[in-house]
Amino acid sequence: MSHSKEKVTIDALLDKAKGYMKKDELKKIKEAYLFAKEKHEGQYRKTGEEYIFHPLAVAMILTTIYADSESIEAALLHDVLEDCDCTKEELEEHFGKTVTKLVDGVTKLGRIHFSTDNEYLIEYYKKIIVGMSEDVRVIIIKLADRLHNMRTLWAIPEEKQKRKAKEVLEIFAPLAHHLGIHKIKSELEDLALRYLKPTVFYDIAEKLNKTKVERDRTVNEMMKEVSDLLNEHHISHEIKGRAKSIYSIYNKLDRGKKFSDIYDLLAIRILVNTEQDCYLALGIIHSKFRPLPNRFKDYIAMPKVNMYQSLHTTVFGIDGYLFEIQIRTYQMDEVAENGIASHWAYKEHKDASKLMQNTTEQKLQFFKSIMELSQDKMSSEEFINSVKDEVLNNNIYTFTPKGDVIELPRGATPLDFAYKVHTRVGETTVGAIVNNNIVPLDYQLQNNDIVKINTNKNAHPSKEWLNIVKCTQTKNKIRGYFSKNEKEILMERGKEALEKELRKKKYSIQEFYKEENEKQILETLKIDNMDELYLDIGNGKYSPITVIRTVFKQEEEEKPKSKPIPKSNEVSSDIVVAGIDNIRVSLASCCDPVYGDDIIGYITRGNGITIHRSNCHNLAMMEERCVSVSWSNTPASKYEVSLIIYSNTNENHLADIIQQTSRLNVNVDGVKVVSKDQYNVYQMEAYVKNKEHLEKLMQELKKEPYIVNVERLIQ
Repeated sequence: MSHSKEKVTIDALLDKAKGYMKKDELKKIKEAYLFAKEKHEGQYRKTGEEYIFHPLAVAMILTTIYADSESIEAALLHDVLEDCDCTKEELEEHFGKTVTKLVDGVTKLGRIHFSTDNEYLIEYYKKIIVGMSEDVRVIIIKLADRLHNMRTLWAIPEEKQKRKAKEVLEIFAPLAHHLGIHKIKSELEDLALRYLKPTVFYDIAEKLNKTKVERDRTVNEMMKEVSDLLNEHHISHEIKGRAKSIYSIYNKLDRGKKFSDIYDLLAIRILVNTEQDCYLALGIIHSKFRPLPNRFKDYIAMPKVNMYQSLHTTVFGIDGYLFEIQIRTYQMDEVAENGIASHWAYKEHKDASKLMQNTTEQKLQFFKSIMELSQDKMSSEEFINSVKDEVLNNNIYTFTPKGDVIELPRGATPLDFAYKVHTRVGETTVGAIVNNNIVPLDYQLQNNDIVKINTNKNAHPSKEWLNIVKCTQTKNKIRGYFSKNEKEILMERGKEALEKELRKKKYSIQEFYKEENEKQILETLKIDNMDELYLDIGNGKYSPITVIRTVFKQEEEEKPKSKPIPKSNEVSSDIVVAGIDNIRVSLASCCDPVYGDDIIGYITRGNGITIHRSNCHNLAMMEERCVSVSWSNTPASKYEVSLIIYSNTNENHLADIIQQTSRLNVNVDGVKVVSKDQYNVYQMEAYVKNKEHLEKLMQELKKEPYIVNVERLIQ
């Protein structure tokens, strides 16, 4: 059975784009097509077609949602970096920075393959997030690319079909939903169901076909009655029957409904000119057809996060059938079907990309919340659960007493609500009133609850709140409050300990704090200011005596802070100590030695031997207690390292860095931007197998054009 639709040509694409684009934009699209055609020459898809038909089809899908010319150019070029002999420089020379950035973003999204294995899944989400943070259009192009791949999914083996279909339902369809692109979302869902559960899909399709004639007759009669009614009241309108997607019917059946009970199989949509007409039409329809209680939704006054606006009502129509009716303006319909792209296309050639970015920033709280999630350090498991629970699931909408909408995940509590209003409101919460009733702080909020938060400026958070709140962001804010307070306590403790040691050693505190001495301490210990020094003493990173020694050069003993090798607590098997058996051995956290490094042992008091790298600057102060050590033949599986990565740009390259580490099978514990002046500097905490594995990682990172140097950190 052939599944391929009529082949798209460049003329058909230009003809479609002509409807909403200028001549110079069409010229650029033609250039992109010719460039891609030349680059893909001789390449074929698994369907047997020439490769160029795929980018053409993706571009055509984008015209149906009125994507801008840069998106269409990028769609035509989206595989040239990955599959052809083409560099970013060449692409930029022909099509400029923006289009190249879009193509590069889509290429990166395609490189990591989704798997149900958590490690891969988190990397995949991170890619989506980083791509999203650069430009929303990357995601839109990726969705169109995936839709065309789904249309030709018959060409790949069944096992792969199922994997791709699952990926669509778990990641791509929810993304299309949150971007408000109904057209792409519903086709993706139907295609995914067809390959994931073919029996169910064809069973529903068959039932729909059997009832089609009866349904169409009923819907047409209802449409005529409603249309006559609106004409009587002089409301200009357009009315159409609405096909229900197979996937949405499957969802209802899956929740235990019978096929005969799915009343929105009979559905009509009414399009009018103004918002006022929407409400007038609703009143007129309700005056003749009795509405079903609790089925009315006003998404015009309260739009969904993805900008969707419409009035929904279910009425008892002709012959007692239930009809779901949607009433919206023509512009609302554009946005509902085509998402944010159509929002600016509708504005007739204003600065498209700027308008699109503004709309995105205002409306896509969804992606902002993902961005915030990804910046917090959490395990793969936590991250995925947060994304699935808080971002991809149905949220609830609650209200402040003034009527402002606060969107929260299901299961959220008044504390989540308070922190969403403002962190300060959250921190000073003492109670909550929901729908005029006092409720406990662990009360689970429901859709449409009106929530009033009682505060007291002297109140502060309780650690118990961490067990009550639902949102990851709220938890992080509460943790942040305590870590900030704890930080202040540690700084105070560090300063006290330092001054106590100075008095004990009978050194002048005034002398110690001279400007040149402070400067010397900061330079020697490579820290930025004295507050950081006190914190390091308070949390045990440096002992007061180490700090004093940098100024008064005393031969005082320091017990270095150390940590065991992750593999086991008994680490003597990893290290051979000359002439000594059965002694406790641990790795120094200041220089993080890994298997294969030149190492030296330092005898501590009561804490066995700490292993340092030979070039660790802390050893300069401890020479007389050093012993010769070497690595054994049984290394641990993972060693922690800290890397500093210097770039020559202030663009965000976290995506690339994560991708390189993932490719080399390096586990990353965290990456952060530590300096954002003229150039970004990143610090990465990672686990490697040995020195060779580490050097390979550093070499691969240095190959990237934007990375000028990679160094191991010694603290």
